[in-house]
Amino acid sequence: MMDVAAIIQTTNDFLVAEFEANPAELTPDADMKATLELDSLDYIDLVVAVEAHFGFKVKPEDFQHIITFQHFYDYVAARARQLV
Repeated sequence: MMDVAAIIQTTNDFLVAEFEANPAELTPDADMKATLELDSLDYIDLVVAVEAHFGFKVKPEDFQHIITFQHFYDYVAARARQLV
């Protein structure tokens, strides 16, 4: 099982690689949608990336409560724990 630091690192790595995010802007309290300039199609890409990197299915409605990167990290960590 990945620890939170590994989840954050993996997440930030694919956000930089696949979403051309600026690593300096990936702070826990930053607004994820605004920082990544996500539109509805980008959310589909994000779901696919999370599923590919962490091995669990994501429901689109799960993203309704994710505002900041910290919310996102917490969500991934909680779902990853359920896999164990």
